[in-house]
Amino acid sequence: MENLGLLIEALEFIEKNLASPIRTESISEYLHCSKSTIEKLFKYVNNISIRDYIIRRRMSRASRDLVKNPDRSLLDIGIEYGYGSNEAFTRAFQSVWQVSPSEFRKNPSEFELFPGYRIERELLEDKKMTDRKKVDISELYDCIKERKGCFLILGDIKGLIPINEISRKAGDLAIITSLKRMEQAAGPEDVVFRIGGDEFVILTDSTDEAYAKKLCGEIVSHNDECISWDGNEIPLTLYVKAVRYEGGSALRYSDFFTMLHSEISEEFKRQCYEGK
Repeated sequence: MENLGLLIEALEFIEKNLASPIRTESISEYLHCSKSTIEKLFKYVNNISIRDYIIRRRMSRASRDLVKNPDRSLLDIGIEYGYGSNEAFTRAFQSVWQVSPSEFRKNPSEFELFPGYRIERELLEDKKMTDRKKVDISELYDCIKERKGCFLILGDIKGLIPINEISRKAGDLAIITSLKRMEQAAGPEDVVFRIGGDEFVILTDSTDEAYAKKLCGEIVSHNDECISWDGNEIPLTLYVKAVRYEGGSALRYSDFFTMLHSEISEEFKRQCYEGK
């Protein structure tokens, strides 16, 4: 449990300091532990280095600034996240989003590519550790509450691990492409977000089952289309499922998140069993 506490503190420290210089040494000093301890723990639990996590979080934040502040210069946004030139900021942004900041601004995506990880502090008292790492979708709470009875479209990448084994950046491209497929299928009032490494959700604004099935069909129609990375043509397929969100008197983060993952897991098992 002590290690879990360290990880929670590290994630919270990173999130509060995304617009400040962050080095692994500063995180370890804040936590009063060795640099190697927090590096190994972070990599083991999150399957990503601290440095790569920080870059992805910063570029997710930067993408939102590009959309929300169209008159703000690229250099100003880059400087806010620790980059001293347009060139350095562009390289970092393109390594995550696969397009330059200026290209993104012309054709923006509304989804957050890399939400912050979150581990609830209640887990410190749960010796069974039956829950799992979450990503922070807290900003969607009000919207979720308002859409009781509406459909959720759940998506899960088939075989992301083999894609990551080709290249982590190929895996990032698979995630971006999957989110774009869901975004392109979604209606103007629907909300697309990511809830895990390769798991995504469209929160629709509709109680119509036919509409939900239409969205699923649109996403599935692109299955086995390839992404191109470094000379490799990689087929990309999504498992997709529509479920109605019944809501409740009070929305708890853990319950909602667990429900989403449970539904995705069941669909993954079903389609694997059927050989799809």
